[in-house]
Amino acid sequence: MDFAELGIAPRMVEKLAEDGITNPTPIQVKSIPLALEGRDVMGLAQTGTGKTAAFGLPLLQMLNKVGEGPRPKCADGLILAPTRELAKQIMDNLRSYNKGSHLKITLVVGGVSLNRQVDTMKKGVHIMVATPGRLIDLIDRRAVDLSRTRFLVLDEADQMLDMGFIHALRRIAPLLSKDRQTMLFSATMPKQMEELSRAYLTNPARVEVARPGQTADKIAQEVHYIKQSDKQDLLIKLLSGHKAEKSLVFARTKHGAERLMKNLVKAGLKAASIHGNKSQGQRDRAIAGFKSGEIMVLVATDVAARGIDIKAVEYVYNFELPNVPENYVHRIGRTARAGASGKAVSFCAEVEMGELKQITKVLKMEVPIASGRPWSAAEVKANPKPKQQQRRGGRPQGKGRRPQRRAA
Repeated sequence: MDFAELGIAPRMVEKLAEDGITNPTPIQVKSIPLALEGRDVMGLAQTGTGKTAAFGLPLLQMLNKVGEGPRPKCADGLILAPTRELAKQIMDNLRSYNKGSHLKITLVVGGVSLNRQVDTMKKGVHIMVATPGRLIDLIDRRAVDLSRTRFLVLDEADQMLDMGFIHALRRIAPLLSKDRQTMLFSATMPKQMEELSRAYLTNPARVEVARPGQTADKIAQEVHYIKQSDKQDLLIKLLSGHKAEKSLVFARTKHGAERLMKNLVKAGLKAASIHGNKSQGQRDRAIAGFKSGEIMVLVATDVAARGIDIKAVEYVYNFELPNVPENYVHRIGRTARAGASGKAVSFCAEVEMGELKQITKVLKMEVPIASGRPWSAAEVKANPKPKQQQRRGGRPQGKGRRPQRRAA
């Protein structure tokens, strides 16, 4: 089956072919016809399966058919994404799919001038790609009118919940037109998603091409049981063994990521970092350098887990395991993109045995051991977590999640 058979217009099919996109993925095959029929769609698929085109192509086609100019302060279509990187990636993809069209697409995210975004919205746009936090900023300034938004997409909805955006989404929902089409896409389907789907979707068609927690078949996974103090030396050793291949390294905190990056540079590796303390320009330059090959090691916090779509990432390293087990799936999904193969290497210290056990429950499999042995209960007890890292129910405690909303 090709895109024309799915109902995509010939002009857009030609644009896709120019970019080397000719064969639709399973999520696209199942979602695009439903979306073109005007149905609300709830799509469940792992990262790297082509969800952007699954909602982007029908959205562009339907807006092109209307042929109207945007109204002041309005957006005919609204796409919400959890991170700046993912939002920018979506916008870039839409512009590529839609070369030569009259449609105006804009990006509304933190880290760049709010006043410039207010000015852009004065004339209105056809499609706004936004993070919830910055959209709330525009709403508070009365710079956006969502009452005429006819198409809504929630991309990576589960990560928006993990990042504490549920409060922002509750504010946005009542402002939207009730006469709209909504598409929600996610890699996992946590319980809180039911509340989100009831608030936004009407009799949705559910499309599923991967079970929650499923990782790409071509990702080889392994774990090293290693003391925290020994992790950096092992990471440098492993990275030095494949300097010509791109590696994405995940750390848990912003300060930890920055410190690790600087130490990798001292060790002679071409490394850069992206995290919440970096400006948008710094993050964009780091990702551009990573794509071009000027940077071969990118150190990131989970802000990048779903915001980087680079086909040639051969290795993903979990220098520290994530607090939320589903994030493991999203992290390692940065490799083995578009049918390629890749390797995911995790380091597990004594204090991370709980995280690893939760990860294996999500995966429904044990991660093969590369070195060391599982830490015993006595060893884990002898190395308790620092109080600020303790968690309840697999997620960070307390009120420390809301500030992340503005950082997106």
